[in-house]
Amino acid sequence: MKYPVRRPLANREDVQEMVDTFYAKVRQDPLIGPIFDDVAKVNWDEHLPKLYDFWSDLLLGTDDYKGRPFPPHRPLGLEIPHFERWLQHFIGTVDELFIGLKADEAKVRALRIARNFSINLGLIEI
Repeated sequence: MKYPVRRPLANREDVQEMVDTFYAKVRQDPLIGPIFDDVAKVNWDEHLPKLYDFWSDLLLGTDDYKGRPFPPHRPLGLEIPHFERWLQHFIGTVDELFIGLKADEAKVRALRIARNFSINLGLIEI
């Protein structure tokens, strides 16, 4: 198996590669894939561009994302193992593709998102 050359995460194309690679893994995962496809019934053609905007906004300061990411997650029945698996795939994807400060920032932001969502869902206390 040939591994990609890791490089700094630097632009929207990198963000798109990160998001596409990550969600390809998520959709194949037996624990969390069904939440996206069967429970939330995500329309990927609509959702992926929103995710590109979300992560571009967070990591590159593009101000492209409009919305509130938490509310759609409330009714999905998420539990701590779902967030742990999501993080495992996210961090693994970033580490597979990228190096540097923006890659580190992406991982830290993902950890914060998982923590904040878990708190807001009442799964953990602060």
